[in-house]
Amino acid sequence: MATSTSLPHAAASHDIPTWDGLKRAIVSSSGFQSWCLESDTTDSDTSQEQQVMAYLRETLETLAY
Repeated sequence: MATSTSLPHAAASHDIPTWDGLKRAIVSSSGFQSWCLESDTTDSDTSQEQQVMAYLRETLETLAY
């Protein structure tokens, strides 16, 4: 079973501009748009960042399989 670790926000604060640009690119991709429609993640309780992270997690799990 895989475990995930996360860095404290302060440790990665210099990466924020990179993450924001990557997040914008992912959100505008056709793959992400299709995934949103299929997974019905347009719920107002789910932030865009949470959607992107779920998309990346699923994509990486699929590739690792």
